[in-house]
Amino acid sequence: MQNQFLRWRALWHPEMYHGWGRAKNYFEGWYFKLVDPGGKHVFAVIPGVSYGQDGQAHAFIQVLDGIHCKAYYHQFPIEAFQPNAAKFEVQLGQNFFSALTITLDLPQLKGTLTLAEQHPWPKMLGAPGVMGWFSFIPFMECYHGVVSLHHTLQGTLEVGGTAVDFSGGIGYIEKDWGVSFPKSWIWMQSNHFSADKPMSLMASVAHIPWLGSHFIGYIVGFLWEGKLYRFATYTGAKMKVELGERQVKLTFFDRRNRLEITAHPAPGANLLSPISGQMTGKVNESMQAVLETAFYQGNTLLFKGKGINAGLELAGTVEALAGKSR
Repeated sequence: MQNQFLRWRALWHPEMYHGWGRAKNYFEGWYFKLVDPGGKHVFAVIPGVSYGQDGQAHAFIQVLDGIHCKAYYHQFPIEAFQPNAAKFEVQLGQNFFSALTITLDLPQLKGTLTLAEQHPWPKMLGAPGVMGWFSFIPFMECYHGVVSLHHTLQGTLEVGGTAVDFSGGIGYIEKDWGVSFPKSWIWMQSNHFSADKPMSLMASVAHIPWLGSHFIGYIVGFLWEGKLYRFATYTGAKMKVELGERQVKLTFFDRRNRLEITAHPAPGANLLSPISGQMTGKVNESMQAVLETAFYQGNTLLFKGKGINAGLELAGTVEALAGKSR
C-alpha cells in the first residue's frame, strides 16, 4: 500500500521518483542539460535506474559531452540510488540531484551547481504534466516529464580537472520512466536563441503502442515572451514531419498558432537506452544541432530565429513518423 501511495503522489509530481516497488521491466532517468555562458562546455548528465526482465538491477549516471561528442556510462549498485519519498531529490553515491541543486563527483565532472529562475511545465486540472491526460493511463510504454524548461546556473565544475565557471549559463531538465523507449522517435531541444527573455523549445514525436495497435504521438513546448505554447496529441493540434537528406522539418499547428522547426543534425555520441528496463539499446544524440524556428499566430510571423546548442535524437525508423498528419 505504501508503494501504491508513493506512485499515486508522484503522478501529480512528475519530477519525483515513480518506481516505488518496481523490481523488473522498469527504468527511470532524469536529463540535466548544462551549458556554460560561452557555450564552450555543453553537457547532459543523466542519473537513473534499470530493472531488467530477470530482476537484475543497477543505478547509473550517463554523461554526454556535447562538444567533444563523447559519452560515458557510470554504473552503481542499486542500493546507491536513494530517492526522497517526499520531494524530488536523488542521492546516487556521492552525487546529488534535485530541481534546485546538482552535485557531481564523476571523473568527467566534479562540483556543485545551483539552479535558479526555473520555468516548470505548468500543472493543470486533468493534466499533471507534459503528457496531459495520458499521464493517467497505466499501460503506457514510456512516460515523459519536463521538470524545468529553462533555468540559470550558478557555480563551478571541474571539467577534466580544470575549473570552469558555469555561472550565468543555462540549464534544462526532463525525465522518462516506464518499460522501454519507443520503437522510433524524434526529439529536439534548445534554450539558446537570440532573445532578451528566457526561451525554450522542446519537441518530441514518437511511435506509441496503444491497445494492440499504435499511433504517432507528439508533445511540444515553446516558451516565448514569458508564455508557454503547447502543441500535443491531447490538445488536438495537428502535426507534419518532413525528412530531407540533411534536415528534419516538423510543423505543428492548431486553430490559432503554427510552429515550424527545421532541425539540422550534427555529430553526436551514443547513449544507452532502455529496452524492457535493461539499458541495452543505443541512441545517438547530438548537442550541436541547430533548430531554425518560426512561430506564427494566424498568418502573422511573431518569431523567427535559430536555437543552437540543441539536443537532437533521430531514433529507430523515423521514416514511419513522416507524412503523418493527425
